[in-house]
Amino acid sequence: MELVAGCYEQVLFGFAVRPEPAAGDDHEQKWTPVADFTHHAHTASLSAVAVNSRFVVTGSKDETIHIYDMKKKVDHGALVHHNGTITCLKFYGNRHLISGAEDGVICVWDAKKWECLKSIKAHKGHVTFLSIHPSGKLALSVGTDKTLRTWNLVEGRSAFIKNIKQNAHIVEWSPRGEKYVVVMLNKIDIYQLDTASVSGTITNEKRISSVTFLSESVLAVAGDEEVVRFFDCDSLMCLCEFKAHDNRIKDMFSFEIPEHHVIVTASSDGFVKMWKLKQNKKVPPSLLCEVKTNARLTCLGVWLDRVTDTKESLPPAAEPSPVSKEESKIKKEAGNIVQEEERQSKANTKKCGLTDDSNKPTKGNSLVSTKKRKMVEMLEKKKKKKKI
Repeated sequence: MELVAGCYEQVLFGFAVRPEPAAGDDHEQKWTPVADFTHHAHTASLSAVAVNSRFVVTGSKDETIHIYDMKKKVDHGALVHHNGTITCLKFYGNRHLISGAEDGVICVWDAKKWECLKSIKAHKGHVTFLSIHPSGKLALSVGTDKTLRTWNLVEGRSAFIKNIKQNAHIVEWSPRGEKYVVVMLNKIDIYQLDTASVSGTITNEKRISSVTFLSESVLAVAGDEEVVRFFDCDSLMCLCEFKAHDNRIKDMFSFEIPEHHVIVTASSDGFVKMWKLKQNKKVPPSLLCEVKTNARLTCLGVWLDRVTDTKESLPPAAEPSPVSKEESKIKKEAGNIVQEEERQSKANTKKCGLTDDSNKPTKGNSLVSTKKRKMVEMLEKKKKKKKI
């Protein structure tokens, strides 16, 4: 297991975490983080991080996405496509990466060949956040144009646009995909998929910086303060709160491994902390371990050295299967959320979006090594001057 955290100081930190044998029946198992690597590929502060079973990818204000091979512990190069700060990165299984940036564009990448399969002008302003439905067929994005947009990833097109009152900066699907949350400043609107409408609103004391679902109904919320709160999405009540850091919390990540449900927090105080969740979410979690980076942390991920979780993998051949009965039910319930025909053959799915391996990348889309990136940029500038 590896904790990875990005910071304002342009560095990605990696800490290997290994559990130690418990001293006795009454003792908690100790976990020890050990510094493993620092990756200094970006020329500006890091803004986003995503992890799959082999790679860690980082986005930055330098407008590039860098790839780090966790198996070989080497820099795997950079993706140059966006014209603006990379704001969000999400893997779906091992085959696809989706990126969003301040240029308003969402890109779907082949995470094997590292080619841009689809480039979509998604928002009139910045893309501030995106989230992929557990089925891999839908995605939600929010931007600075005060819209919430639903994307049909099978066909690589917009499915639905909803105007919202304020600019949202976070959107997140629940684990089963039956609900999603939209965050605006210190408020969280909870939407039900079956009605596509707000079922309730949670208000936090300060601006929210990160949310993560601990279960289908329990949401962990952190913001511009030292405290993490657990909320029940049905009753809208705060189940518990605990002081996690000495400064504002910038990012959170939760995952499950045998016998442990863990939440990880990263803060501006420079600490990354791992917490063991209790079965009863009204009880605050216990600290498993912590590590100080001496940096102002901005983003966080956890790399688990294991075979890809089947829940996160696309069906065989890395293609979404034809619409199942379950998908049909979701789409009927959602009304306008997705407007597509249920008749889809493999030939159709190959034509579009998440599964389009045949599209040749346009200039600047392919994998570029760190050393070659500046040369590529210089050549492009010279070409532009000649045209003028």
